[in-house]
Amino acid sequence: MITKEIYSGDTHQWFMFGRDPSKPDKIIDTNQYMLRTQSNALLMDPGGIEIFSAMLASVVKQVPINEIGHIFASHQDPDIISSLGLWDSALSGAKLHAPWLWEGFVRHFGMEHIEYAPIVDEGGRLVLNGVEIRFVPAHYLHSSGNFHVYDPVAKILMSGDVGAALEADDAPMEVEDFEEHIPKMKGFHQRWMPSNAAKNDWIRRVRELEIDMMCPQHGRVFTGDNVGKFLDWFERLDVGVAVK
Repeated sequence: MITKEIYSGDTHQWFMFGRDPSKPDKIIDTNQYMLRTQSNALLMDPGGIEIFSAMLASVVKQVPINEIGHIFASHQDPDIISSLGLWDSALSGAKLHAPWLWEGFVRHFGMEHIEYAPIVDEGGRLVLNGVEIRFVPAHYLHSSGNFHVYDPVAKILMSGDVGAALEADDAPMEVEDFEEHIPKMKGFHQRWMPSNAAKNDWIRRVRELEIDMMCPQHGRVFTGDNVGKFLDWFERLDVGVAVK
């Protein structure tokens, strides 16, 4: 599994984990993220049970396991959080920040020690050693209870399935040519995203944020002008196409 530091500032760092060559062939490739502060860490969408060992080995190279105090799950999908039962055994005194809507479902993955910290529909905030992040509502994109993570200092939006692309496991980790990247995203967004109203609500909300980097859970990271290009493209895209 590749580990890439995508931000390093005075108070915290961001890491991206992905492109795991050891995962089973039929398992979709996923990106996992971690924010590390002086003495704490937040794992974001830490992945499925199939990649837990590779993820754990990568994470502990960057942070002592006893400093991982928080996990975030954008929604309930197994590629997001089915490793929860294993993290539950590995971590002590951690909290899982996830949509209130999915608590009864997410607990099926195993959760005896980690505390469930429900995120209300309007979103919320989390402060780690003085570093504040925001849980931004992204309902129906694609899950009916869904959030993204925004860091106003790093200007990073961890965007879950928004911006996702289906492509080869050895694909680059950053979008270079936006137009060339569109075919890898189009089908996913048209089928997985069910609501144009929800899409447009999210776009209005996100356009109010300063974003230098948009980090989806599949595919490549968007940086610089490609963030705005994505928002413009997504705004024009008709979604929910399986129902006519």
